[in-house]
Amino acid sequence: MKKLVLSVILTGASFGAFANGPAGCGLGTAVVFQNANEFHEHVLAATTNGTSGNQTFGMTSGTLGCESANGPLAKGLAMFLNENLEPLAVDVAKGEGETLAALADLMEIKAEDKALFNQTMKANFDKVFASESVDATFAYQAIVDVMNQDQVLVKYLG
Repeated sequence: MKKLVLSVILTGASFGAFANGPAGCGLGTAVVFQNANEFHEHVLAATTNGTSGNQTFGMTSGTLGCESANGPLAKGLAMFLNENLEPLAVDVAKGEGETLAALADLMEIKAEDKALFNQTMKANFDKVFASESVDATFAYQAIVDVMNQDQVLVKYLG
């Protein structure tokens, strides 16, 4: 099931990348072939984007030429989750802690809703951290899914 979900996410991400030009966004477009004008240059840029494995990261973080994509992990959340996933899991399990508070701040949760955010994350720990091999993208999507189910927290999703 995880492989199916990951395949759907990656497929959707690769189709979404084409909204940023013929080669999409990623390392090939933003760095290697910045000034691509010819067909073969676009093909090489798209190949670099697809094979370097950074297109999804660029789209979720709003970097590598994907800024206009306004991805869901914009505002530094991608880097935060990649670097703090384990301490975040501990804090979510407790329903409090510095890492959970930092996540709430990055998601611009207002002070009056932070207790609800913490409580909701704790109550849904098993959804956010479904296994030991959860990655930042899965955790973020699970957090979004949980927040979408709450009438108060849904307003922070954009």
